[in-house]
Amino acid sequence: MNSRVNLKKTLSHQQPDRLVVDFGGTAVTGIHCLAVKNLRQFYGLEDRPVKVVEPFQMLGEVDKDLREAMQIDVIGAYGKNNMFGFANTECEWKLFTSNWGQELLVPVDFKYTKAEDGSLLIYTEGVESIAPCARMPKSGYFFDAIIRQEPVEEDKLNPEDNLEEFAPIDSESLDYWERTIAQLSASEMGVIASLGGTALGDIALVPGMQLKNPKGIRDVEEWYISTVMRPDYIHSVFEKQTQLAIDNFAKIYERVGNSIDAVFICGTDFGTQDSTFCSPDQFKELYLPYYKKINNWMHENTQWKSFKHSCGAVESFMPLFIDAGFDIINPVQINAKGMDPRHLKMTYGKDLVFWGGGVDTQKMLSFGSPAAVKKQVLENCDIFARDGGFVFNTVHNIQANVPVENLAAMLDAIRDFNGN
Repeated sequence: MNSRVNLKKTLSHQQPDRLVVDFGGTAVTGIHCLAVKNLRQFYGLEDRPVKVVEPFQMLGEVDKDLREAMQIDVIGAYGKNNMFGFANTECEWKLFTSNWGQELLVPVDFKYTKAEDGSLLIYTEGVESIAPCARMPKSGYFFDAIIRQEPVEEDKLNPEDNLEEFAPIDSESLDYWERTIAQLSASEMGVIASLGGTALGDIALVPGMQLKNPKGIRDVEEWYISTVMRPDYIHSVFEKQTQLAIDNFAKIYERVGNSIDAVFICGTDFGTQDSTFCSPDQFKELYLPYYKKINNWMHENTQWKSFKHSCGAVESFMPLFIDAGFDIINPVQINAKGMDPRHLKMTYGKDLVFWGGGVDTQKMLSFGSPAAVKKQVLENCDIFARDGGFVFNTVHNIQANVPVENLAAMLDAIRDFNGN
């Protein structure tokens, strides 16, 4: 049974022939480029510069030979442009040496300068004549957004300013998605697509790093304040964004049909380590209607499954995610309060697919022994994989300096679980 058939069974809550594995399918299930290099070396693969497929988090390409070595079942369709507004697929590539000394391949428009403190400053669309949009500290392994918030003048706030990055999809983008999805779906792998435009309030996107001169509410703190103090403003943004997204999805569907298995809808986080960012009532008022509208359109018009990312202690929000029409929850942060794997599977496993949660990345994968990593992976697979409804991934992306021995132990455990 091929990978795509197994993914479809998993997403339908049927027992697959083998546990489905994803590494690299999305920007929240990926692998840092340094960890990709370490894995390639561990498996004796060709030593070559790793392509950076998502430069904000410095995620590396999981190429075909590494996918085979890791026994990965899912492949991701990323948008043509990255979070900095320049092409990251079907583009020219150039060599770049990182602050930690790794030789990488980055898009030709990956334009940066070095600050006096050694940090790297990167520019929207590669235009160095404007203010930088993100910074990577000298000792860091990924970028942080630079807030370019103009002074907020209450009487001049216009929701249209927070909609600048959302627009009707053009023919060039439709051609790109048709070409990309056709290529990926020709394989026997499952396909998850990040079509964009549906990230309602995703705080990573609020600063507008892809915009040369972002207007509106672009400061993280100001955005969170606005969800309470300016709800009409947020509703106006979400309402128009949602309708644009549905219109764009309809046009993409005309081109690609059901060649997509799952769609990354939203990366908005609702949880901290111990609690939630907002109350259930605020979620119902501010977010639920728009999520439901997007997911209802998908379920009524396509066979796509809806993928929701939220870190943190969101056990209490699981019924709300179900009500909103999400099929898949990621990253399943099992080390957060209330996120016990047995409870989650028993209580919500018939309604939600858990995509992630295979191993704790904050402590176990980074600091545990290989034997302890393997033990936790086997235990979580035994819990989550019963009766389908589980795609193996870690709790969020694999970070730069995770010991490769621990990664190998994790992958060995999956093979053992699959009887390989």
